[in-house]
Amino acid sequence: MKITWIGHACFLLEGREGRVLTDPFDEKIPYTFLTEPVDVVTVSHEHFDHNAVNRVPGVHEVVRDASAQTAHGISFIGVPAFHDAEEGSKRGRNMIYKFTLDGISVAHLGDLGHALSQDQLAALTDVEVILVPVGGFFTIDADEAADLVAQLPNVRVIIPMHYKTDRLSEDFPIDTVEKFAARMQNVREIGSAEVALTRSVLPANPEVWILNYA
Repeated sequence: MKITWIGHACFLLEGREGRVLTDPFDEKIPYTFLTEPVDVVTVSHEHFDHNAVNRVPGVHEVVRDASAQTAHGISFIGVPAFHDAEEGSKRGRNMIYKFTLDGISVAHLGDLGHALSQDQLAALTDVEVILVPVGGFFTIDADEAADLVAQLPNVRVIIPMHYKTDRLSEDFPIDTVEKFAARMQNVREIGSAEVALTRSVLPANPEVWILNYA
């Protein structure tokens, strides 16, 4: 499986089963957008920086607001959550999506805004690669993200997302990745926007992989 961080909460994940794009953003988010077609697009919630499906080139299937859906032969399990710590009263609902590529279980947390319940944690028990927001303000922050991943027994690769980079304006109210990295052990700066991963090279212990944006 190859994972590419496009920017914000948008990743391209490529495996034998197909090409999956998560949470595409619109033109207001100043990362370079994908130019190649994909097979499936997932949408965690209906905000402009996560649901710009119309920007994605080519013909593709869309997974949104679904507790379970098969798209392009890939099974997606949705774990309902919220965009804030007040059961969605501030920012609405958020869907965590779990799926498997090349035999590796992945979860994309979207704009998760709260600690997970025991039922939500149980649904993610088998996840090995987790894409987790760490910037705070709109989502969980560095401390909350660190506490969350520590509760998932099978996670081996933690990839932070939705944090401040030099592409975002000074008034964009989220933190950089450094606070999260300071809370974690086994932090690797990959030095690239993409990384390849197979079952045989999954780390024995959890590692944080910090990607560049594409």
